[in-house]
Amino acid sequence: MLLSFFVIPLHLAPTAQIVERVLWTLTFAAQLVLLVVLMGRDRARRYPWFTAGIALTALRLMAEILLAGRMATVPLQETLLSLADLAAIVGLLVLVELARRAFAGLQRSLWIVNAVGMLVVAGGVLAVWGPWPARKDLVLDSLLGKLRLMQLLAQKGDLLVALLTVGLGLLVLLFGRRFKAAWRSHTQMIAIGLSTVAIALLALQATVQSIVQMAHPHSQQEYERVVGLVTNLVNANKLVYLCALLWWIVWLWRDEPGAATAAPVLAASAQEEEPPPACE
Repeated sequence: MLLSFFVIPLHLAPTAQIVERVLWTLTFAAQLVLLVVLMGRDRARRYPWFTAGIALTALRLMAEILLAGRMATVPLQETLLSLADLAAIVGLLVLVELARRAFAGLQRSLWIVNAVGMLVVAGGVLAVWGPWPARKDLVLDSLLGKLRLMQLLAQKGDLLVALLTVGLGLLVLLFGRRFKAAWRSHTQMIAIGLSTVAIALLALQATVQSIVQMAHPHSQQEYERVVGLVTNLVNANKLVYLCALLWWIVWLWRDEPGAATAAPVLAASAQEEEPPPACE
């Protein structure tokens, strides 16, 4: 979710390849630890779509690194693009899950107004964001056209999820305390992590587009310099995601404020409600 491909290009310098592999290893390990925390601390039951999103992202990482160079190009692209499209759909479901958790009890009319407003704003930004392919390039009468359409859905889907995530994160920070997303609650901590990753992704997209539009290399050395700059930016984005994983591991391992004191109270009340044993 909200993570660019981790495929390690073979044309990178040895040092860059080592950095890529270290980031991949640390990210994959952190995802596995987070999944253990989600299931072991019974958080997966409360956040099933967030858990599914982390598992799907881990599956994408494993597929990208294990299948690259071991599968034909076309089947590999079909597999990776299918996972990317599925990740965008799951990302939307994660946002719905967090919104329901954060704003439980909100009137249905306010739900609809806020949801429509966020979709209109995010859709407007998405419409003017970046170049869109020509319609003739998206015909479905060829395999190449289908792959281009799948790639477009994955890219624009990631951007839409990122824009909506930033909007939801702001709403949770501003109004979450009035409902079910108080400070240090799991819902707010998940929203903060997702918003940080989304902001980093949007900044990466905007910066890379500016570099591509402004850069006009006239030699191989200048081209390699541009490629190295973009690679460093992508690695920085991956590092932000790794930090978000560590953030979620720490906060989801800990209980929410008041949970430790609420448990004995609930146990005591349940014990008081038990009927006295029958006299023999």
